Amino acid sequence: MNIKQLLWAFLVVGLSIQGFAQDPIAEKYARIITPKLGKKHLKILASDKFEGRETGKPGGKKAADYIAAEFKKLGLTAPVNGSYFQDVPLVETSFQVSSFNVNGTDLTIGKDYLFTGSGASKEIKASDIVFVGYGISSENYDDLKNIDIKDKVVMLINKGEPMANGVSAISKTGTPSDWTSSRSKRLQNIMAKGPSLIIAVSPDVSNSLKQYRPATGRLSLKKPNSPATSTRAGSAAIVYTTPEMANLMLKNSGKTFDGLKSAIDNSSTPQSQTVSSTVAINYGPTLKDVQSVNVLGYLEGSDLESEVLVFSAHYDHIGLTTDGGKDKVNNGADDDGSGTTGVLEIARAYAKAKKDGKGPRRSILFLLVTGEEKGLLGSEWYSENPIYPLANTITDLNIDMIGRTGEEYKGSADSANYCYLIGSDKLSTDLHKISENANAVYTKMKIDYKYNDPQDPERIYYRSDHYNFAKHGIPIVFYFNGVHEDYHKASDEVKKINFDLLAKRAQLVFYTGWDLANRDKRPVVDVKNDMPNSR
Repeated sequence: MNIKQLLWAFLVVGLSIQGFAQDPIAEKYARIITPKLGKKHLKILASDKFEGRETGKPGGKKAADYIAAEFKKLGLTAPVNGSYFQDVPLVETSFQVSSFNVNGTDLTIGKDYLFTGSGASKEIKASDIVFVGYGISSENYDDLKNIDIKDKVVMLINKGEPMANGVSAISKTGTPSDWTSSRSKRLQNIMAKGPSLIIAVSPDVSNSLKQYRPATGRLSLKKPNSPATSTRAGSAAIVYTTPEMANLMLKNSGKTFDGLKSAIDNSSTPQSQTVSSTVAINYGPTLKDVQSVNVLGYLEGSDLESEVLVFSAHYDHIGLTTDGGKDKVNNGADDDGSGTTGVLEIARAYAKAKKDGKGPRRSILFLLVTGEEKGLLGSEWYSENPIYPLANTITDLNIDMIGRTGEEYKGSADSANYCYLIGSDKLSTDLHKISENANAVYTKMKIDYKYNDPQDPERIYYRSDHYNFAKHGIPIVFYFNGVHEDYHKASDEVKKINFDLLAKRAQLVFYTGWDLANRDKRPVVDVKNDMPNSR
């Protein structure tokens, strides 16, 4: 390299360093985000008093009220017609069996059988059952060949496959086929042929019955013509029961469940047949309106105030325990008390900056959503009913679980200095560069993109609230510490949180947001997302 080339290289390096120089103003306000403040918030949000913050329950309301009070203390604008609350209308659908009688005997859910169903109320009466063996349709073996089960009550063996002398009738080897390994393949095969009711028999149901507790209803957004409020017929309901109950259902025919199963297993040939049995069942949904809220705090920007940067997290968790243990509360300290705490700390930092005359050029929406654990409901509602136009929303920085060390980093040199990032490069090269630079200049953590892979079997990209922004073409970054042994357990408690690590991750989000909120141009959407749009 000659002298001229060497001088040019030094100039390029110097310009690069200058371009990524630390901003002392940003650093000043990032220091407001501290482990001490994080602990103060999280000890309240993840306390037993908040009862696991379940959506639509008193604990969830307490959390929402706490967040709104904090926003008010910070002087954030209440952007929903003078309120911090955006109503999220929900409906709870419970599917119930009002009666089930077989051959003159009344059966009891949770004692004799388990049940799943959907759609409108239905009454089924039948004088026979079509026994369809293992419910398998394959090239080498077909229980349903030339069998019409449309609108019929059917019974199947819901475990295994015929294995005469240790050889599978399907694979023709000693290795069972995917009809055995798949939990749903045979049921989907039966369902596609339009039966009125499926009776799935397995000895495994006995253990499930011992653990049975009445199911809570399923929450969904209350929308016109949504599946929850629709009166259209659903797929066939499924009764899961034991071989003993199956014998009761077969008694009028003189057959037994074990006899029918043995005939198949010994010959590797289907034994599908119609048997005499009197079946009467009534079931259907009950709908109950449920109220919950997203909590929004708004900080108006200056010269670019019409553009909005979102910091989001979900404040809900899964509520009280159902396992009968001593600990009755799923506190959700990490999931996502840590993310909620992070957003509250970041909000305090930006509010102080504005009070000092150093506020952001773009406006900021601090969005704490409900119903994530029920299917990303709160963020879906906001994305379909935005308080600020999605066209003006430049990015969503979403935080979900940033207070722990995930199982893959335990014992690692980086256990207290890493963060998983998901989605930063999926829609915008600008955003990815901004994110990378914020870490390189300020927090200097190991950034792990493991879950950013479209082939990620955990599908983490689809499992938090950023998804409902990304699907509308809004660039996102999702901050995550990875899964751990206390995920969705009562043991996810405050005492296990690493508050230094929580604060450092929140600072990374803050610094990324600082650049986004103050740069001249918003991130350009210039990437075709390689993540499929559908969850």
